[in-house]
Amino acid sequence: MSELPEYKLDRIFDAPREMVWRAWTDPDLLHRWYGPGAETIIHKFDLQPGGMWLNEMKWGENSHFQKVVFKEVTPSSLLVWHHYSSTDSDWNSAPNPMMEDWPSLLLTTVIFEDVGSKTNVRLSQVPIEATDAEIAYFAEMMAGMDKGWGSGYKIMDELFVELQSENN
Repeated sequence: MSELPEYKLDRIFDAPREMVWRAWTDPDLLHRWYGPGAETIIHKFDLQPGGMWLNEMKWGENSHFQKVVFKEVTPSSLLVWHHYSSTDSDWNSAPNPMMEDWPSLLLTTVIFEDVGSKTNVRLSQVPIEATDAEIAYFAEMMAGMDKGWGSGYKIMDELFVELQSENN
């Protein structure tokens, strides 16, 4: 495959850009919406190029571990990271136990843009260092990714209402 599939999602939030940025970069807020339906535990969050976000999502007795390595951080405007979609409990890359051909590494870019008093978030993800089978599986699964991100974004909408009422 010569051209890699790219998942893209644009979403306008009824909140100022600084507040939306904070929801993505403050672990006290991030764990509330990231990984909807699971208990999200952030073990480490070092928001700088080369810094890591170590994330555990728990469902009862089961845990799923992920590692993010930040590549670019431009406050309130841009986040770029390498997303290791499945790791062991020591944060070493590992096959995804739920989706055998899911790419182990994604390049994730999140752009924050003002739209009047609201904020557009443009999320994109591209598999990198992936096999042909992983690339094909990612392309096949992209249509369903809106559901997962959308569930988290709905929680984020509620979070913004809460934060704005605290500021009034």
